[in-house]
Amino acid sequence: MAPNFELFTADGKAFNLHDYAGKPVILHFWATWCPYCKKLQPGLEKLRLNYQDTDLKMIGISFNEDADAKPGQSLRERGVEMKTLVLGDEVANLYGVRGTPTTVFIDRSGHIAWVTNTANPDDPNLDKAVQFLIK
Repeated sequence: MAPNFELFTADGKAFNLHDYAGKPVILHFWATWCPYCKKLQPGLEKLRLNYQDTDLKMIGISFNEDADAKPGQSLRERGVEMKTLVLGDEVANLYGVRGTPTTVFIDRSGHIAWVTNTANPDDPNLDKAVQFLIK
């Protein structure tokens, strides 16, 4: 099962994974300084937009950041509009994340269906995983 957690957005809004019970969720663990994350994120944004008419939720979790980092602003500047949570170091540890990017796919029953460290925005397995999740 995917461990529950609570984090906050940069503007202080709370996010609790339990609130998304029964929905497919993608957790994208990343950092503003990570060049591989920058490479992957346009592909994740394309997926988010392609499946925006479903109940799929895509959440960015920023961790291992410098003190002056602005993750939400960094994503917006890159044209990526996924919800972004900050100060995610404890959650990254909870999920066993060792590096960036790490993307976790959680199915409707709350089980982790797939974890990938790909930085390839065109990896066909990303779309296959989303199709599996939204069934």
